[in-house]
Amino acid sequence: MIYLASNSPRRSELLTLMGIDHSILMPEDGSEAIDETPLAGEIPLTYTERLAQAKALAGWQRLERNLLPPHPVLAADTTVTINGQILGKPANESEAAHMLQQLSGTMHRVITAVAMIYQPMLECRISITRVWFRPLSDRDIRIFTDTGEYRDKAGGYGIQGHAARFIERIDGSPSGVMGLPLFETDQLLTLFGRGVQ
Repeated sequence: MIYLASNSPRRSELLTLMGIDHSILMPEDGSEAIDETPLAGEIPLTYTERLAQAKALAGWQRLERNLLPPHPVLAADTTVTINGQILGKPANESEAAHMLQQLSGTMHRVITAVAMIYQPMLECRISITRVWFRPLSDRDIRIFTDTGEYRDKAGGYGIQGHAARFIERIDGSPSGVMGLPLFETDQLLTLFGRGVQ
């Protein structure tokens, strides 16, 4: 058994797909929110790894505060980056449209860091996937943003939704773009003795 320190249904579904027994470790209130502001000069890979580790550590502290049975805590963070720029989660429809305009007809990278903690051990693995979008028309973008799928998604889209039709090809991990790269997650589970038997 492990804890998943994430409220992402997709990450939970992917763990279930792997046959991993897990329990969701939800934040107790807004005071636990991790500040996702990049540090000055921080590169996307370092940023993503730092956030995944911070989320895992926050989950472990939540476990201890609530006197829950000790099991490893898994957390992840996903960053969309283009030309070294981090595209965060759009605050509104206008920001989402601007992000999609940037991604239109180009290649971008999706970095997902997966961290697992079972104190004193904290380990992290990184997945980097290249994604190519076809050129998008204003109509494409408007139809997509009208769905509201951009909410709470790095880069303003999810591979498993309407934006899948924009993707020409992928070089890397489709599950990493979804938010939990299965290969790297399996490496951590095995390292912590929680792999599929």
